[in-house]
Amino acid sequence: MSGSQSATSASNAPERWPEVRFAGLRFTPMTVEQTVDALAARPIRAPFTTFVTPNAEHAYLRRRDPRFQAISDAAWISTNDSRVVGRTAVLGGLRLRFAPGAYVVRELFERVIGPDTPLSVIGGTPALADKLRDRYGLRNLVQHVPPMGMINDPVAVADAVAFVTANPARFVFVAMGPPQSELLCGHIIADGRSTGIGLCIGSSLQVLTGDSDPAPAVLERSGFVWLYRLVKEPRRLWRRYMRGFYGLGLGLRDVLARWLGSRRASAGG
Repeated sequence: MSGSQSATSASNAPERWPEVRFAGLRFTPMTVEQTVDALAARPIRAPFTTFVTPNAEHAYLRRRDPRFQAISDAAWISTNDSRVVGRTAVLGGLRLRFAPGAYVVRELFERVIGPDTPLSVIGGTPALADKLRDRYGLRNLVQHVPPMGMINDPVAVADAVAFVTANPARFVFVAMGPPQSELLCGHIIADGRSTGIGLCIGSSLQVLTGDSDPAPAVLERSGFVWLYRLVKEPRRLWRRYMRGFYGLGLGLRDVLARWLGSRRASAGG
């Protein structure tokens, strides 16, 4: 390999960020601003990688699906999406910071994405893509709407992978919930032909277009967004938040382990 080729490969290799393990999850403890700066700075032609935003529910999903766990652990950037998880971590002396998908997506559109930035959206509705084009004057946004439950349909997965390959984009917004979004990104990475960053951001685009109402600011700051959403959509969300208690339980276990470890170290010293 020539020197120029080596330099190009090195510049395209994704930087690895410091990480923290807590509640069965992997975090890169970055702020919204740091996350957006990193996403913006990544070379456009670098091999496809992922940005994920784990919360307490992810701990439960990881336990059930080793593929989801492996893909989440390999994500380039993995920022904390839960104030509750973050505050629990503080009890154990850890600082995860807070950079949820909705905040990061908003900053990307406000600071980084321009009218001609190549973008792809996987999921959502055609109306969602139209609203994004109208609101931000986007001239280079394409969308693929896979069928429901697509991750269990090999043909649907292959179609989505082929779409991403055929439409190179700087940012690929995978607008599906976990674990579908992460598993799809895993297939794209395994295929090996695509570039860009797969942002596993759930309903963040709907928040941006106003199709999903954000919680009041006081609930957002206090960490009770989950309660607001549960009251609004109890039938759809109750199971998700019950799963979240599993992740919080793991977090409290980690806090206790750190406390006991600290006491033993003090006693030994």
